[in-house]
Amino acid sequence: MCGRTSCHLPKEVLARACAYRDRQGHQRLPEWRDPDRYCPSYNKSPRSSSPVLLSRLHLEKDADPSERIIATMRWGLVPFWFREEDPAKLQINTSNCRSDTIMEKRSFKVPLVKGRRCVVLADGFYEWQRRQASNHRQPYFIYFPQIGTEQSEQVGAVSSPEDWEKVWDNWRPLTMAGIFDCWEPPAGGDCLYSYSIITVDSCRVMSDIHNRMPAILDGEEAVSKWLDFGEVSAQEALKLIGPTENIAFHPVSSVVNSSWNNTPECLFPLHLLAGKELKVSASSQKMLQWLATKSPKKEEPKTPQKAESDAPQWSSQFLQKSPVTPKRGSASLLERWLKRGQEEEPVAKRPHMQ
Repeated sequence: MCGRTSCHLPKEVLARACAYRDRQGHQRLPEWRDPDRYCPSYNKSPRSSSPVLLSRLHLEKDADPSERIIATMRWGLVPFWFREEDPAKLQINTSNCRSDTIMEKRSFKVPLVKGRRCVVLADGFYEWQRRQASNHRQPYFIYFPQIGTEQSEQVGAVSSPEDWEKVWDNWRPLTMAGIFDCWEPPAGGDCLYSYSIITVDSCRVMSDIHNRMPAILDGEEAVSKWLDFGEVSAQEALKLIGPTENIAFHPVSSVVNSSWNNTPECLFPLHLLAGKELKVSASSQKMLQWLATKSPKKEEPKTPQKAESDAPQWSSQFLQKSPVTPKRGSASLLERWLKRGQEEEPVAKRPHMQ
């Protein structure tokens, strides 16, 4: 699935990163539609607005279908049949739509058949890895490998915040397959454009984090065909999407758990924030020290060493395997209770899935 993204690049930088060639072979930049509505953010969640690429023909009759525009749309598709005045009252979750059932759901099938395909733009997206036998979830930032930076295969392993800022100079945005619709309020008014991100089974290198991922369009040819609803049918377009192994990721701080937090720390590699992590109070720290000295230590059982993963080092080195769960005891319970305030879990209602 995909429930949180980052898209903080300035609109001019984002447009340059989406340069393309039209049918005449001319190099073009997509034109912004209502650029003032674009709100850059390090932490976008459903019901917020995000930039999407689409064919100009959707908004202008007789336009060249190969010409592209960037428009800001609401994340979470509001279907055409919805009759309430407030889109927030929609009782189904339409932020994502599964590729394997997209033709079975009227909310998604109708826009797809009408050719309302778009490409959702983002720096990358966030996903949480649930650790076995634990309530702790480790957030990761997931993105395209950046070929425009030195040692791009280890972007997440940069050594300083200053070096991390440099990686954005030629950032390649993530391009995710989406569908959109135009909802007209029952009482009249401006149409609301909204979208849903198509999801697929996770690729091999990401399967340890989550079993679903966005349908990523990797390369100009895939993006072009997905947007060309006149020449490429819905059935042919669906053949373009599937899991891609061409991704990179690194662990990030739990500050991203709350969608209210919109700071660069949301996507900083975790090791760059090591000195900024919240510390427990002085009284709690003394108690933890006492527990460390008074609690009996048990020798950890030896486990056979597993073969090294064949996943790329720039991603597999960041995966955190779930440790063996220790036996419950009064000391460990109290220690976890004292530390519980340091880690905030992402809390979100899970409405009925469409």
